[in-house]
This record gives sequence, structure tokens and C-alpha cells, in this order.
Amino acid sequence: MIASPINLLLLAALIGVLLCYVRRAHFGRGLALAAVLILLAAATLPLGMLLIAPLEDRFPLPPLDLHPPEGIIILGGAIDDRVSAARGETVFDEGGERLTEAVVLAKRFPQARVVYTSGSNSMTGASSTEALQARKFMSQMGIAPERVTIEDKSRNTDENARFTAAIVHPELSQRWIVVTSAFHMPRAMGLFEKAGFNPIAYPVAFRTRGLWPDDLRLSFEPVRNLRIFEIAVHEWIGLAAYWMSGRIDHLFPGPRNSA
Repeated sequence: MIASPINLLLLAALIGVLLCYVRRAHFGRGLALAAVLILLAAATLPLGMLLIAPLEDRFPLPPLDLHPPEGIIILGGAIDDRVSAARGETVFDEGGERLTEAVVLAKRFPQARVVYTSGSNSMTGASSTEALQARKFMSQMGIAPERVTIEDKSRNTDENARFTAAIVHPELSQRWIVVTSAFHMPRAMGLFEKAGFNPIAYPVAFRTRGLWPDDLRLSFEPVRNLRIFEIAVHEWIGLAAYWMSGRIDHLFPGPRNSA
């Protein structure tokens, strides 16, 4: 799991301050100052917007007359499993549209198989309740439980793709809709193609309108700005890491004719 960029910057600032009290004061001041300046810039400038917009715009929504697919794959991140387990009801996370939009697709294509892939982010691999909560929610929304396949062992997007492929045994003649947040779609599509799928991107949960002129200005919404910056940097680091390790074929996966 990739560490939070914001936490890394805060850690760098703290280390820089501590170094000021030993014989590396000059380096420490420089490190702390650089980390603080990056944080301030991310909090007030449209850095996050500039980084996340290309990710969100990479894959357009498919046409409304989409040919019926073999199945619909929903990537986890839609549900806060800990709060849901504690409260006894489905509590959506930031990516809740992954699940709600998938329900719409499942009703539109009643013959399509539905796969929800979400495991645990912990290093222990402890089972997550998110997938079970997702099945419960889909049943409440009228999706027959026998249509829904649960993959609950994966710990990251790479395992989402590989473990799902091991369950459904995709063929290139089959089309599978992949539903995930728009910023996450390039990495997801690269991995599902690598796993043997012929995937159709269905991006949801957009964070931006794209790059509009009035978005490219100073903004005094530090919490929102830092969150978008964190998501975007995390995703670009993930793309670079997966590409360098050979898990995806392109640094910035896109539609097949532009990848």
C-alpha cells in the first residue's frame, strides 16, 4: 500500500526540524522548509486539480447504447466497512458512486454477471466486510443475490484484477464493464487488460469538472485542496510503481487506440 503523500510531507518536515538540533541543521532547515512550502502550495494552489484532471479525463463514459456486456466488475472503496459493521447498515465512503452506479448498470443489463472485488488493505490479509455489505445493499436494491459474485481476498488493485480473472476466466471475446472512481480508472484498466480482460471503462465519482479557467486560481479551501492533491499524487505514484514493476504495460494507460 502506498503511503499517504501528505503524511510523508509532514514526516519530512518533522525530520527536518529534528535535524536542526543535531549537526545537520542546514540540511534540516532546507528539508523542513521544502516540505512546508509544498504543503502550503498544495493547500492554496490548484496543484491537485492539475494532477487529477488528466486522470479523470483519460477514459470517457461509454455510449448509452452499449452492447450488453458479459459482466460488471465493481472495485471496492464504495463502503466504509468498519462503520457499516458497527452501525449495522451500509455506510458509503468517498467512492460510494462505484456501487450505486453499478446497481443502475446491473438493472440495465439484467443478464450480466456482477462481481464485487474488495478485500483487506491490512498486511495480515484479514477478511473485509465491505464485499458482504455490498452484496446486502445490492440485494436491497433488487439485484438477485445469485447474480453477485464476491471476491474478498484482494489487498490492492493488482490483486483485484488477478483474483477476479481467476474466478471468471475472461475471454477476449467477452466485454466486462469496470466500475471505479474516475481518477483510479487508468491504473485499473491497465491492470485488468494485463489480467486478460477486454474491459470497458465506466468512470464514476468524479472530483473535478475538468480544467475550467476559474479552477486555476488561488483557493482558500485547504482541506479540499490537500485531499485532491493527496489522491492525485498517490495515483500517479501508483501508476509509476506498477509500470516500473511490469504490472501494467503503459505508464499512463488509456483507450486502446491512444495508450
